[in-house]
Amino acid sequence: MKKNFLLFLLAAALIVGCSSSRQVTRMEPDTQTDLSGRWNDTDARLVAQEMISDCLSRVWLTDFAAAQGRKPVVTVGRIRNVTDEHINTETFTKDFERELLNAGQVKFVGTMDERQDVREERADQSEYASAETIKQLRNETGADFVLLGAVKTITDEAEGQRVVFYQTDLELINVESNEKVWIGTKKIKKGISQGQFKP
Repeated sequence: MKKNFLLFLLAAALIVGCSSSRQVTRMEPDTQTDLSGRWNDTDARLVAQEMISDCLSRVWLTDFAAAQGRKPVVTVGRIRNVTDEHINTETFTKDFERELLNAGQVKFVGTMDERQDVREERADQSEYASAETIKQLRNETGADFVLLGAVKTITDEAEGQRVVFYQTDLELINVESNEKVWIGTKKIKKGISQGQFKP
């Protein structure tokens, strides 16, 4: 009887284990996925693509090059998440940074946190690096423009239906004059239906 009970437990464990197994499917990174209706990688990609295209087509870029005779230097400042979701804004600001840099029309310097890390490295070099390889203090390239912005949401919900409106606003501001030279906006609207069980 004890043997039969152990066989029963083993069979039950196998059935439970098989029925709750997880399947993972690899997908292309640019595949559109919307499981929860919340902000996701597709939204970040759409924001980056539209903002980059708009930013590169505006007159601030040619005006600066004509006036200064060089490419503008840009840094990324704070992109605020003013939603009730966890949104890693770096997912689209890094795309923005990379595409602007790869287009060859601007130069980028590190963010405030990145610059602090590099300064700590230079301070460390001043103690431990050889005189031939040490990097100089106070020799940084200053940014001409800083990119600031925010992601905001408006949610409307009733009777199992929910609509979420996302708006991403980015602004490029002249560091010396505080003049706004470019403002970009991307809007995304999602309708989510909640399935309901009926008796």
